[in-house]
Amino acid sequence: MDASSTPEGMLSPYRVLDLTDERGLLCGKILADLGADVLQVEPPTGNTARRLGPFYQDEVHPERSLFWWAYTANKRSITLDLTTADGRDLLTRLIPSADFLIESGAPGEMAALGLGYDALAALNPRLIVVSITPFGQDGPYASYHASDLVGMGLGGFLYVTGDPDRPPVRVGFPHFYLHGSGVAASGAMMAHMQRVLTGQGQHVDVSCQQAVTRALASAPQIYAIEGSIIRRQGSYRQTGASTFMRITWPCQDGFVNFQFSGGSSSGQSVNNFIAWMAEAGMSDAYLDALDFTKLGYGAVTKELLDRVVPSIEQFLLRYSKQELFEEAIKRRILLFPVATPRDIVLSPQLQARQYFQAIPAPAYDTTLTMLGPFARASATPLQWRYFPPRLGEHNMAIYVKELGLQPAELAQLRAAGVI
Repeated sequence: MDASSTPEGMLSPYRVLDLTDERGLLCGKILADLGADVLQVEPPTGNTARRLGPFYQDEVHPERSLFWWAYTANKRSITLDLTTADGRDLLTRLIPSADFLIESGAPGEMAALGLGYDALAALNPRLIVVSITPFGQDGPYASYHASDLVGMGLGGFLYVTGDPDRPPVRVGFPHFYLHGSGVAASGAMMAHMQRVLTGQGQHVDVSCQQAVTRALASAPQIYAIEGSIIRRQGSYRQTGASTFMRITWPCQDGFVNFQFSGGSSSGQSVNNFIAWMAEAGMSDAYLDALDFTKLGYGAVTKELLDRVVPSIEQFLLRYSKQELFEEAIKRRILLFPVATPRDIVLSPQLQARQYFQAIPAPAYDTTLTMLGPFARASATPLQWRYFPPRLGEHNMAIYVKELGLQPAELAQLRAAGVI
């Protein structure tokens, strides 16, 4: 798609130099979707994310990685070996035109190349540098490496995920660096707001461990307030030292999320559900005698749950996800389907908002279904502007047309392995 024919985005005046690998690609992707000109700066051999599967039509090739496509649409690609003096020189020539620089190297790695924040800020005081690392730039763990398993474990996520009588489990798709990248994009925007006021850039230091820890909801706070340790409970959720709620329930064709808890809104939802059971001829005398609006939120005991769960499960297993969802809407019950990937693709809500879009892919002589914008903006709509870039696809546009290199110089740099 020709980017010049689309309306300007929120960040369309701004340029991002994205030096990240798979650990930080999402940050630049968010900024690109918001309209920024994001240059993915890749080694001449290609970003390591290009070698991550799955691959389009199962052909293992750096230009067919679906992982790469997911996190680099709307970006442009240039190649550059920053371990060479000529490569670093080219990057410093790009710094004055940049507004953001994102990197995911180890702490001190950029400084060792002469490209630390102080050096970059001297070239462009307005530059915002965003560093994404497992544990931040300092502290006793700063130099440690972390896979997704290690990161999610040290962030506390594993401990609260799984069944109580089994070891902790990891969420199937790697999340550790996605949490960090999302926080990095938010941090970049906060630094940008400060720059709008002061004209001054800054260094945003992101710890993925801290980002994951913030995703634990109330677990750290409950420990700090009352000393209670929230443990994994499978389909249940622990709300205090001795109180729980049931969240996930099986039904006829999968699972639904039904918040079985007390409180004003949650309790009324449960009361409405109990009334539905009675109408369907599956009344439970013990449940009928309870008023869940008079229980505190999350104040359901294990003994109460043990007593009522079998009859509720028996009722839910009579219905499909869709049937339960439709009745829940009518009856004001806090219940919704647990969607499978197929459910998401076929979701009438996502289809109505054109979340999945048919994108022409001339290089593959086909049209592909790709993800649409993550939000809508009336004045500055998020647009699909670029197909995920081929390796070094925009070298000519940046190095020749913008920096003024001659084609012969570009060929020499390519032959020397600089680009």
